[in-house]
Amino acid sequence: MAPSPDAGRIQPRLHLKFPFDSSFPRIWHRNGPGSTHLWNGLNMLFPQGERFFVRSVNYYLPQLGDAPELRSQVKAFFAQEGKHAREHQDYIELLESQGFELQGFMRRYESFLWTFIHGALSPALRLSITAALEHYTALMGEHTLRLGVFADGHPAMRNLIEWHAAEEIEHKAVAFDVLKKVAPGYGLRVLGMVLGVTSLFALWLAATVTLLRQERGLGWMGLLRELWRAHKKDPVLFRVLGGGLTQYLRPSFHPLDNDNLALARAHLAKLEAPAEPMPEREAA
Repeated sequence: MAPSPDAGRIQPRLHLKFPFDSSFPRIWHRNGPGSTHLWNGLNMLFPQGERFFVRSVNYYLPQLGDAPELRSQVKAFFAQEGKHAREHQDYIELLESQGFELQGFMRRYESFLWTFIHGALSPALRLSITAALEHYTALMGEHTLRLGVFADGHPAMRNLIEWHAAEEIEHKAVAFDVLKKVAPGYGLRVLGMVLGVTSLFALWLAATVTLLRQERGLGWMGLLRELWRAHKKDPVLFRVLGGGLTQYLRPSFHPLDNDNLALARAHLAKLEAPAEPMPEREAA
C-alpha cells in the first residue's frame, strides 16, 4: 500500500498540560447547563473510547511490517490517544469532586463498550468502527476550531477541547489506512459507520442527561429546554452528522480528501508557543 501523503507528520505533544483546579466553575459555558453538560458528557466518553480505538488498531500492528511509514504513524497515534485519555480522565475526576455521581453511568458505558462492542464483535468490525469514529471526531474537531464553538466557554476547557480537536484532525487517516490495508471491503466500512455513529450519539445523549438530571431545580421539562437551548447554540448533530455520512459513504473516500490539516496545525502552533513575558514597569 502506498504511504499516506501525510506520512510522518503526526506529533505526540506529551509536554502539554491542561490543568483544572478547584476554582473551575460547575457551569462553565455562558449558554448555561445545557451547553456545559453537552460537552461534559462527551468528555465522559473519551478515556475509554480512546483506549478502545488504540486496542482496535493495535490488534493489526503485526500485519504492518511491510508498511513502515504507516506503522510509524500508528505508534504516534497511540501516543496521542493515550495522552487524550489521561487528560480527560483527570477532568472526569474533577466533575466527581464537584459532586456529580458518574459511577453508575460509567459502569454501564464500560460494560457496553468492553463486553458487547469489544468482546462480541470481530477485530475487523472493531477496526471499522474506529475508522468511522475517527472520521467523525476529526469533523467535530474542524467544526470546533473553524466556528469558534468554545468562544463562550471557560479558557481551561477551551484549551483542552481545541487541543484534542486539532490532534484528531492530525491523525484522522491512521485507522482508516490500517482498515484499507487489512480489511478493505466497502460493506464492512458501512457497517462500522452505522454501529459506531449510532453508539456514539446514544451514549453522548445518555451522558449529557446523566449530568443534567443532577442540576437542582431543572426537572424533566427544564432538562429538555436546556438540551434544546444547547442545540440551538451549536446544532452539532445537523452540521456534522449528515455531512460526515455523505463523505464517508462515498466509495472513493479517504480522510485526507478534506484538507483541514493546516487549520489544526495553526492552532497547535499557538498552544505550543511560549507565553509572552509581561512588560516591565517603568521606574517611577
